[in-house]
Amino acid sequence: MLIQPAVERLPQEQLSTFCSTLTLAGESPIVGAGSVLSANTAIHAESNASQASASQRPLRWVSAPLDHDARPSDMIRREQTQLLPFGSTTKKPHRRGSMPPLKVAGLFAGIGGVEVGLARAGHTTNLLCEIEPTAQAVLAHHFPNTPLHDDVTTLRKLPKGTDLLTGGFPCQDLSQAGKTAGILKGERSSLVGEVFRLVKQHEVPLVLLENVPFMLKLDSGRAMEVLASAFEELGYKWAYRVVNSLAFGVPQRRERVVFLASRLIDPCEVLLSDSVPEESAEPDAVGRVACGFYWTEGIRGLGWAVDAVPTLKGGSTIGIPSPPAIVMPDGRVITPDIRDAERMQGFPEGWTAPATTVAKESSRWKLIGNAVTVDLFAWVGRNLRHPLPSTGIAEGTRIKPNRGWPSAGWNTGEGRFGMEMSTFPCRSRRKPLAEWLRHPGKSLSLRATAGFLSRTERSSLRFPARFLDLLQRHRDRAALTTQS
Repeated sequence: MLIQPAVERLPQEQLSTFCSTLTLAGESPIVGAGSVLSANTAIHAESNASQASASQRPLRWVSAPLDHDARPSDMIRREQTQLLPFGSTTKKPHRRGSMPPLKVAGLFAGIGGVEVGLARAGHTTNLLCEIEPTAQAVLAHHFPNTPLHDDVTTLRKLPKGTDLLTGGFPCQDLSQAGKTAGILKGERSSLVGEVFRLVKQHEVPLVLLENVPFMLKLDSGRAMEVLASAFEELGYKWAYRVVNSLAFGVPQRRERVVFLASRLIDPCEVLLSDSVPEESAEPDAVGRVACGFYWTEGIRGLGWAVDAVPTLKGGSTIGIPSPPAIVMPDGRVITPDIRDAERMQGFPEGWTAPATTVAKESSRWKLIGNAVTVDLFAWVGRNLRHPLPSTGIAEGTRIKPNRGWPSAGWNTGEGRFGMEMSTFPCRSRRKPLAEWLRHPGKSLSLRATAGFLSRTERSSLRFPARFLDLLQRHRDRAALTTQS
């Protein structure tokens, strides 16, 4: 029996709404390791609930007769391709009926953020693939009964019945692949080539990828061109969207491209039907709310985030852990505790602790910085189970070649279309950052503060009011403490 990481099951009625189940302040629903739940038990419970309301449910995503016992891999054989109307509508869309939980294979799994998020919607992970030893230690601890493979290049096959293949890879791989023989013509010099090798070999119904927004602009859009063309050649519909982690109640401004390719469903119904206005930053925020910034920068960038922290990174350019700094309302300048950083990614405190069995404590920062936000993929997982009709999507414009791609796009049979879209599919409430933090953090050192201030003197950036004054006071206090 495969066991998912210990998760608290969501009530069935709450699964039909994509944001109401997100806890306040980004609290993780994951409970202690002593209350592990069977993935099979969870699936059976939801299947029974789905069958109980079958008579009141419209057809799923396919026009074939509804079969509640069918797996997605079976449904793909009788899918009838339909062109979708991407016109505007004034009606509020309603969610379709439930889909069965998916069987997931996770490539480049990191510390399991995608898989933990999908598990919150009832999906089960049957395979993990990750090469980094520290990440392997974390996965082995939290997914003890899930097969763990180390190297994607030696992964010969996926588990039987895999419905969803997930992963992320360096976006430079896409650009490079486009300059060679091509990722669908036997070229396996890049990691993305390995993804498509497995996709072609197993005809996986659904593929879910994530990457940094830079991939939309890389090489004048060439990276996305390679990705989209490869899936189109294999007969997949696809959609993508830039999504911000702030939307899900965690105090971290982190944007990622989520890309869904499908031979089974309309991916627009999963990624593009939910949208609310983005948050607006509070003006004159210094001294009123906690504000995050990159203390390692100061010349060309700042990474300023009001009542949040900027994107957590895997480390500096020379591999040194570099968590962002936070200017507190009382004037203190701190770096967050690793346990709060784990929570900022939607994990419970201590999630990365198993990494210390094979590496130093500082390795945990790299793992968290390279991870994905759990809550984002909980939203994707719920929408895979309970999609919304895509008729609420505003009409897009055709994507032109050799240019950067917009923040959202799709091709479901009528050609490539795109639009600029809110990065907030929903908005979950959260406490102010100063209250959200559970641990005191570490005071930013004198050396780090002085180095940052010296860089600002050579910068042409416009800094927030009172920000540099607070940093100078913090530097002076740190100097006095050092002298004493």
